[in-house]
Amino acid sequence: MLAIINAELVMKDHYIPEAYILLKDGKIFDYGLMKKVGDLSEYEVVDAKGAYVGPGLVDIHTHAGGGRWFYEDPEFASKFMLEHGTTTVLPTLYFNMPKEKLVEQVDIVRDALKGKEGSNFGGFYMETPYMNPKFGADRENNPWKGPVCKDDYQPLLDKAGEDARVWVLAPEREGIEQFVIDAKKANPNVRFSVGHSEATPQQIEELMPYGLCIGTHHTNATGTLEIYPECRGICVDEAVNYNTDIYAEIISDTIGIHVNPYNQRLIRRIKGDDKIVLISDACVFDGPIPPGDLYDGAIDILFDFEGEIAGSKLTLDQACRNFMKHTGASLVDLFKFASRNPAKAVGLNDRGEIRKGLKADLVVVDHKMNVQKVVVDGKVVVENN
Repeated sequence: MLAIINAELVMKDHYIPEAYILLKDGKIFDYGLMKKVGDLSEYEVVDAKGAYVGPGLVDIHTHAGGGRWFYEDPEFASKFMLEHGTTTVLPTLYFNMPKEKLVEQVDIVRDALKGKEGSNFGGFYMETPYMNPKFGADRENNPWKGPVCKDDYQPLLDKAGEDARVWVLAPEREGIEQFVIDAKKANPNVRFSVGHSEATPQQIEELMPYGLCIGTHHTNATGTLEIYPECRGICVDEAVNYNTDIYAEIISDTIGIHVNPYNQRLIRRIKGDDKIVLISDACVFDGPIPPGDLYDGAIDILFDFEGEIAGSKLTLDQACRNFMKHTGASLVDLFKFASRNPAKAVGLNDRGEIRKGLKADLVVVDHKMNVQKVVVDGKVVVENN
């Protein structure tokens, strides 16, 4: 049993200053004001010394950690993310691999991480197989350009099973509805996300009854349909903004290359604070930075060898700091965007906020989201101070 005392608790919509929180049997047991704390003689006591304590961060979309792909070194990538406060991670597999490789990668990651004590594995985010071949990093290596074919995708559905929490897809691809139906057979609780797509709002909305509720890296790798040359068309970004049931993923890098800082503020105003999800989308592409002044200071983005933006070198705590800078978000807001909202988006309803009975995954941070301690299942697993 663990007691954290002298903490500033970050709740879903307020703070509890000068507080304690009790963890028992891997769950949040109780919390309240320090002046009302009871006997702690049976607890291991951790003094937060006035630091903030919030729910562990939930990164639903990241391919790598610390410069290593999850499928190459899952233990290292997982531990690196954990050290930065990510107590739940959904390793992301990408569409630049053929069926056999993707099936192999599922086994490698799952065997290394699932069910292990202190693991932060929360399932898979499958950014594969059926994107629009016109969009995405490393798209020249897309082996899934052909027709949507059950014989091709069914082995992947079977292998990922209920661990596949999200399938990203391009709704405009012919035959995609059958893929969605079969994916729901493999996991009735699966979510779908629109990404690497130029679908119309109508094509997106047709899949929402099946569970399409996420916009993958919103405003990145999406097309704009130009119906009239003089007018801006409407496409994926507009559909994500318009539909209140769709969460908007945001990659918030240091200078706002993935999403312009003004656009980050605009998306927040349109979507509201309950539908923003911060992600890292960390990768290991090592293409050169394109020439010019545009990318000066871009320390946490990556490029492929075609010069396309190819994910980031972010961790979720850094993404939070960037979003704080770009939008003026508070710590209460940030824990919503990086914990509560992503957990809800993928159906992990046992975590993501400080509430009695929820999973005892916590992070101790300062006022700028610098991680001091990380708690998983009620045990301190990382101490950075």
